Amino acid sequence: MDTRDLDIVLYGATGFVGALTAQYLSRQAGTARVALAARSRARLESVRARLDERASDWELIEVDARDGSGLDALAARTRVLATTVGPYTVHGKEVARACAEAGTHYADLTGEVLFVRWTMDTLAGRAAETGARLVHACGYDSVPSDLAVHLLARRAAEDGEGTLGDTRLAVRTASGGFSGGTVDSARQQAMLVREQPETRRVLADPYALSPRRAQEPRSASRRPAGLAGVLRKVMPVDRDPDSGRWNGPFVMAGFNTRVVRLSNTLTDWSYGRDFRYREVVDFGKGPLSPLLAAGMAIGLTGGLAGLSWAPSRAVLDRFLPKPGEGPSEQQLATGRFLMETRTTTTTGARYVARVGAPYDPGYTGTAVMLGESALALALDEDRLPHRAGVLTPATAIGDVLVERLRAHGFTLEVERLP
Repeated sequence: MDTRDLDIVLYGATGFVGALTAQYLSRQAGTARVALAARSRARLESVRARLDERASDWELIEVDARDGSGLDALAARTRVLATTVGPYTVHGKEVARACAEAGTHYADLTGEVLFVRWTMDTLAGRAAETGARLVHACGYDSVPSDLAVHLLARRAAEDGEGTLGDTRLAVRTASGGFSGGTVDSARQQAMLVREQPETRRVLADPYALSPRRAQEPRSASRRPAGLAGVLRKVMPVDRDPDSGRWNGPFVMAGFNTRVVRLSNTLTDWSYGRDFRYREVVDFGKGPLSPLLAAGMAIGLTGGLAGLSWAPSRAVLDRFLPKPGEGPSEQQLATGRFLMETRTTTTTGARYVARVGAPYDPGYTGTAVMLGESALALALDEDRLPHRAGVLTPATAIGDVLVERLRAHGFTLEVERLP
């Protein structure tokens, strides 16, 4: 690492989220040596021209996601490569491979189960040999979820209250838009499942990302038996018996929950062998709340089904945001999010973790999370957990990322409940 002439390369800096991350780094990177990379130098020059003056001498590197030798040369020059170029199953494999081979730390924004599974099967061993930390899901997917449970497990251990049992994240507030890149990732994964039906088995497995699958539970949660269990599976809407609030499905739960379970496995099940985790959206307890929750369930199911079938996908594509598209600056300014994660430990102690920020979660918030992940990997290596291979934000960066995000307006707190 000492021979490398760059600390951070931001790959995909010309995309919408990539440009936001470049803006963030231009304000926060300090003396770190940063370069911007993408497949178009002209667009890179346009992005750099809009950045803070201190970024005026940042190097611009033109390289395509399919250019293996070019990516090898790029990875060999930098301590960290952060990439926003998705869908990662299509555009991310050579980038991750180059980092694993060069011993270069890597951070991405993927929300694709199949891509993470591919890196674990293909790159984890080599990354462990070279010392590379390949850190997936360094944005709204899945930093808030991953750090919340990390903080809960640590607090329970500090209090001598055992390990975590039933744990549930509820999205209390989320004001912001969907990234065109996120939509394209869902589109590509839906198409891949239709083309390769065997991948459905991976996507259906709640522990699909575990490198020690045989040692994991057979199911992710204790579903109610009988008719209630059938209805929950068909229509994932329920009412919290303690608060009376209605919960509906969270679009990112399928990925986030697997990342959190992977963190548990990578730390030798430090969260607990009885740890059960799910994520929902809180729709409140008004008279329309169950209808809104059911509407969300129907919309998500229909949307994913529509993306997997070519004729319906063509219709949806007319209305969904395209890769590289995003909201206006005014819309970004009003974004914010808050998540609450509640758990009951093996001793019966109850805790809640709150994670939130005054940022649009999928755009400006994600730029902060990715930017701080890259800075931590590049500048705080001596303080990071001693791990290499395919990792999660909690297992690769952990408390260092918590500190960095708190310093930039994020709430990350744990409270013990009566």
